[in-house]
Formats: sequence, C-alpha cells, structure tokens
Amino acid sequence: MLSWTITFLAIALIAGLLGFTGIAGTAAGIAKILFVIFLVIFLVSLVLGRRGKVV
Repeated sequence: MLSWTITFLAIALIAGLLGFTGIAGTAAGIAKILFVIFLVIFLVSLVLGRRGKVV
C-alpha cells in the first residue's frame, strides 16, 4: 500500500514539473487517500497484533 502511495506521489511531482496540473492534482489526491488508508490499516494491525494470549 505504501509503495502505491509513493508511486502516485512521484507521478504527481513529475506531472507538476512538466506542467500537467490536472494530472498532478489527481495523482496527489490519490496518494493522500492511499496514505490515509495505509495509516489506518497499520494502526489496526498494530493494535490487534499486540494482543496477549488468552488463558
């Protein structure tokens, strides 16, 4: 998930440098959404992964 975020961020930066503002804005928006999804999944797995054994 994080690799997709970095990919879309790179696409946004390159498109922004080349002057394609519409594509850059769209790619940056997708990168933001993917990053938020990544953070939520990471936090959920961090919390659920630290459960103790049920005795």
